[in-house]
Formats: sequence, structure tokens, C-alpha cells
Amino acid sequence: MSHLLEEAQELLPEAVHLRRRIHAKPELGLDLPITTEAVLEGLKGLDVQIDRGPSTSGLIVSLTGTKPGSQSGRTILLRGDMDALPMPEETGLDFASEFEGRMHACGHDAHTAMLVQAVHLLHRRRDRLAGTVKFMFQPGEEGHHGARYMIEDGLLDRDPKPDAAFALHITPNFRAGAITGKPGPMLASADKWIITIKGKGGHASMPHLAVDPIPVMFETGLALNAMATRRFDAFDPIVLTCAQVSSGTTNNVIPESAQMIGTLRTCSEHAREQARKGIERVAKNVAQAHLCEAKVEIEAGYPVTVNDPEFTAFARGVAVDLLGAEHYVPSPAPIMGAEDFSYVLQRMPGCMLFLGVMPKDHHHDHVAPCHSNHMVLNEDSMAVGIALHAAIAERYLDGEGPARS
Repeated sequence: MSHLLEEAQELLPEAVHLRRRIHAKPELGLDLPITTEAVLEGLKGLDVQIDRGPSTSGLIVSLTGTKPGSQSGRTILLRGDMDALPMPEETGLDFASEFEGRMHACGHDAHTAMLVQAVHLLHRRRDRLAGTVKFMFQPGEEGHHGARYMIEDGLLDRDPKPDAAFALHITPNFRAGAITGKPGPMLASADKWIITIKGKGGHASMPHLAVDPIPVMFETGLALNAMATRRFDAFDPIVLTCAQVSSGTTNNVIPESAQMIGTLRTCSEHAREQARKGIERVAKNVAQAHLCEAKVEIEAGYPVTVNDPEFTAFARGVAVDLLGAEHYVPSPAPIMGAEDFSYVLQRMPGCMLFLGVMPKDHHHDHVAPCHSNHMVLNEDSMAVGIALHAAIAERYLDGEGPARS
């Protein structure tokens, strides 16, 4: 295991170079031609198979070992996402985004760079691989369902099909080089909800001749907050956030309608279903009490990301052997962010762990988190990510950890 870390350290400069190249030219959504080209250039000279689908610019890169029996051995999928966020960057980095209104603020540039170098590391060690490693370079994680599109394109079903899957996500709020994770629900589901309240417009000086939707909107918000805290088990919680409200055109007109937009996060499909029903019940009944009508729209987002307990125990063991017990810290609770890696984990055992990349001389209370326009990361930690990807793959192909039933 120590040799893996040493070799990953040798590959770190290339990972840093690729990460900065991707960071400077962030792309959004399902089609990432610049980023994909950078990945392909980073893989030049390697004896790998590359598959692509019609729906995205994503890649499945396959590396088969040369150890005896590898052609009929296990297959593991390692995943890294590639897309950025539609937001401004204010880090002051020399390699900051060159594209206005776009930023790699969730570490996908690092995920991609680590995975490219993991291909290199395992390619060097292919005589130790008793099977096949598939590397999933995926666009469209930030709300675009990129993993689902790649699955629907059949890329995960091409022989040899993966028996298990592993992903690593960076977090600036955790000490550099440490790993955290948990079995069971690791990340939440994410749905978007829209409530439109229709009243009756009129003069602002004569509200009794109109039906004002704005106070009804306010009351609906309070009622939803009460529902979230009083109708759900504290050990199966939901997060219900109203993030946008809009109504009206000027100071002396009561508008016809008002709208609220927000997000729903849950850690189980049961709570998710009950919360969706609750949003509709509360909105429609509060509106009716005030002679308004409420239209509720819910856009289904990512499912709950559920780490397979047996695979998570396996991955934890690998991390401890690679880094030492003090560098694996069990996560006490799920993270209420969401991930489309959840679609992959619905099909096969696997897990997502988190890699600490806290910048030097920072404390977790004062570091910019993912999705902040000030987010930066400790690039030295990427060597740990490269080595862990390789270690998980090698050990899994040797027969450890659960296989798809």
C-alpha cells in the first residue's frame, strides 16, 4: 500500500496541471468538449478502451489487467464528474475561471484530474489487476442527470459489466488527506418544488376588493416550516427550503399571483414521498382558507445516495490500510447535498467517500465550502485520492468486497 502512495505522489504534478487546466475553462451541463478533450489528451499513450454515448460527452475508459485470469475476473467502476457550476469565481487564483459566470466550485476539476492519474497508476500496475477497471468520466452532475443519461445510453451495461462502483468527492471543510464516509444513506434526495398562489388583483388601497396572494404566500411558508419540523421523525428528517419568492410589479397594485420556489431534501424514499404529499396538502389548504388557489409542481431530482454497508466496510478497510486508522473518520450523519452517483448505486453495490482538501492554515469553521465563489482546495491531497482509487480497484479485483448479485 505504501508503494501506491509513493507512486501517486510522483503523478501529483500532472494531476495539478490537469486540474488547473480544467479549472480555468469550466463547462456546464452534459456537453463538455473542452474538458473531455483535456481528459483524452491526459490518457494518450495508454492501452485502454474508450466508449462514448450519444447523449453526453461522457467517457467510459476500460483497463483490463494482465494478471492470469483477468479476462474473466471482476469489474469495478471508478467515477469522476467533470462539470462546473453557473456562478462567478472570486478566488483570485492565477488559474481562475476564464469564462464569466462559471466556476469549478464543487471540486469536479479535482475529481477528474485524480481519476485520470488513477488510470495511469493502475496502467503501470496492470500486471497486478485480476480483472477490469472502468473509469466513468461523467458530465452533468450539477442537476443535469449526467449519470442517468450515461446509464440510459447503455454505457454501464457493456461487457464486462461492473460488479461494483466507487466514487470520491472532495470537501474543503475536512482536514487535508483524511477520508470520511458512512454506510447507508450518505447524501440526500433533491427535488425542486414550485408553488404558485393565484388570488385576485386590485388596488393596493382597497385590499378588501381583491384577494391578495402575498400574505397567503407568507403563511404558506410558515406552514411548510411547521410541517417539516412537526410532521417528520427526527431520525428520518427532511430539509425544506424556500429559496426564491416573486410577486408584484409596483407599490400600489395587488398582484394576481405569487410564487415560491424551493428545494426538498430527504434521507429516505419514504420521507420523500410523504413530504411531497405534505407540500401539496399544506399549499392547497392554506390557499383555500384565504379564497386563493394553489398550484404545486414538483420536479423530481436525484434519489438518495445509499452506500452499500458491506462495500463501505471494505472501502474503509482499504483506506485504513493505505493511510492509517487516524486518517479515516466515520461520518456521524448523512450530508444533505445530493449526487447523481445515486443512480449508479441503485444498480450495483458500492459507495461514495469524501476526501478532505482543507487549505493550509485554515480551520473548518472559516473555510469556504463547496458551491462558494471563494472555494479553494489543498491540491496536495489529490495524491491520496489517486492512491485510494487505485487501492480500491486492486483489492476489489483480488476478491474483496461484495459483487453485484
